[in-house]
Amino acid sequence: MEKVEVRVGDKDPIIIETGHYAKLADSAVVVKQGGTAVLVTVVMSENLISNIDFVPLTVDYREQASAWGRIPGGFIKREGKPTDREILVSRVIDRPVRPLLPEGFPYEVVITALTLSADDKYDPDVLAITGASAALHISRVPFDGPIAGVRVCRVDGKFLVNPTYEERQKADLEVVMAFSESAIVMVEGGAKEVDEETFMDALYFGQSEAKALLQAQEELRRRVGVQKIEFEGLELPEELQKLLESYCTDRIKESLKIQDKRERKKLQAKILEDFLANHQIPEDQLFKLNYQYKKLISKLMRKMVLDEGLRIDNRGPKDIRPITIEVHPFERPHGSAIFTRGQTQAFATVTLGSPEQAQLVETIYEGEVFKRFMLHYNFPPFSTGEAKPWGPPRRREIGHGALAERALEPLIPPQEEFPYIIRVVSNILESNGSTSMATVCAGSLALFDAGVPMKKHVAGIAMGLIMEGDRYVILSDILGDEDQLGDMDFKIAGTKDGITSVQMDIKIKGLSREIMREALMQAKEGRLYILEKMYEAIPEPRKEVSPYAPKIEIIQIPEDKALLVIGPGGKNVREWREKFGVSVWVHEGGKTSLTSMSKEAIQQVKEAIMKLLEEVEIGKVYEGKITRVEPYGVFVEILEGRIGMLHVSKMEEKVKDVRARFKVGDQIRVKVIGMDERGRLNFTTIGIDQPA
Repeated sequence: MEKVEVRVGDKDPIIIETGHYAKLADSAVVVKQGGTAVLVTVVMSENLISNIDFVPLTVDYREQASAWGRIPGGFIKREGKPTDREILVSRVIDRPVRPLLPEGFPYEVVITALTLSADDKYDPDVLAITGASAALHISRVPFDGPIAGVRVCRVDGKFLVNPTYEERQKADLEVVMAFSESAIVMVEGGAKEVDEETFMDALYFGQSEAKALLQAQEELRRRVGVQKIEFEGLELPEELQKLLESYCTDRIKESLKIQDKRERKKLQAKILEDFLANHQIPEDQLFKLNYQYKKLISKLMRKMVLDEGLRIDNRGPKDIRPITIEVHPFERPHGSAIFTRGQTQAFATVTLGSPEQAQLVETIYEGEVFKRFMLHYNFPPFSTGEAKPWGPPRRREIGHGALAERALEPLIPPQEEFPYIIRVVSNILESNGSTSMATVCAGSLALFDAGVPMKKHVAGIAMGLIMEGDRYVILSDILGDEDQLGDMDFKIAGTKDGITSVQMDIKIKGLSREIMREALMQAKEGRLYILEKMYEAIPEPRKEVSPYAPKIEIIQIPEDKALLVIGPGGKNVREWREKFGVSVWVHEGGKTSLTSMSKEAIQQVKEAIMKLLEEVEIGKVYEGKITRVEPYGVFVEILEGRIGMLHVSKMEEKVKDVRARFKVGDQIRVKVIGMDERGRLNFTTIGIDQPA
């Protein structure tokens, strides 16, 4: 077994070891910090896949409750399909690794990360990023690495690397990053409206701290690394490449000036079709030719931006596509908005619910917690004109939803101010770049429309980069093609006062601090422009929630009276729901929510609860109702749920046959004379007037 040890920041050392576990995989490493340990394996298929122009990479990150010494919650005590967190961590491993594997690599590669042990200090996610890089670096898979994953937080104005869970709770900025020797390759995180300079400082602080992890991986490869596999690329013979370029270049240039995405794609397909019709191409070169045709489009698009300052749709680098906004386009959603930017369109709805509708989430650190704010992002195939069925959410949809949710969450008012559970749903109706950022904009508008008392709007913009040598152009509000063909996809969301969410993937090395600063400031300029449009559409949250939203009132009851209010086996809560249509939810600490579509019904239940909580006074006379008759006396309910005994010996008139004298439901006035050791009330009628 070989291992390397490195210290990052002032935390426990990180240990990377190999050669002891999962030895049938192509490579396997265990990355440890404190009591947290992650096994990461790489397996390369032996079966060659022909004719692919993408990286056949699969990344699976898995957590098991046993790693935290827990049994899974819920009815089935076994892990099932990947959780949203597992999908999100899989994505932050995949995104920095994928661009460092060669396009056209003809073997399937599977990276699996399994959390073996987890303590109450260190999150295994960033360890898994480093572990995936280390396992690839020592394997036979060609990999232009290594990279290192770190988390950076700012707590009390100080940056911390790989902070503990406790420290993360106090942070106003939290970002997960991946770095190569010369570049930032991936960023994912959020903040509470931090400025651009602070965000940039966090990036470069993380980069300086990650260098030790890169050196450790190089040392591990020097000791145990194997020779990388060689493979034939996707290059065409030189003559055929020149023929393709001479025939297609001028027509492709013309196609790049077409603004409509469908028309542009249609013409580019026709250009290739004409080329194939007019030239005899060997069968074994057709796939490579298709690949190189796409590369030619990319090359010409990039050249047009660098040489002419013009983009695919004739915009300048800083220009933002035309924006239209519709607020409350449909009646029944509690809040809704349609945000359209060019050929990207997001329809967002807001639904307000009662506290018991919060989503129960099992987290690795806190166990089961209730999630009050949810954002779900959907990407139906019709949004891109594809004739496909609409299936369950994929990894991309989970990731984009999490990005938008993180952008809006810092502006959601606390439950003390706004007691509702809030669900935002974004359906993408048209897609041509930056749908997650359109979701942020539409979501903010819909929240304002729903009457959620947010202090500010949140907007998002996606930035791109074209760079050749020392020449570069930063692009605002990128199209789908610019995302695929460019060198950077940098999504930034925030308010007029700062950043709340970021996601960045960079495909080039050596991105300087100056370029990063310029990109951030250009993004801020674009964000402020979009925010201006949003404030014009709806300048402040509506004063009242939708008439179709439930009404909620919060009352405080003594915590020790919670069971009294709920009733035996939930009897009272069930009765109030059935009789009045009011949902009653008693929270920790005695805070109790009453939810209904009717304010009057809420008031009736509130009065019933107040009666339940009314303290019984010794010596006071109450009007009660007989609930049970026995030979030795009657049981009387004087307040809601407060029942006591009127014994025959305590009755003013002598009663020979109690059952003949009293019936269940009769009204009777009684005086409280005491309470036994079990809290049961005792009554008398001696000395008080009987009802007529």
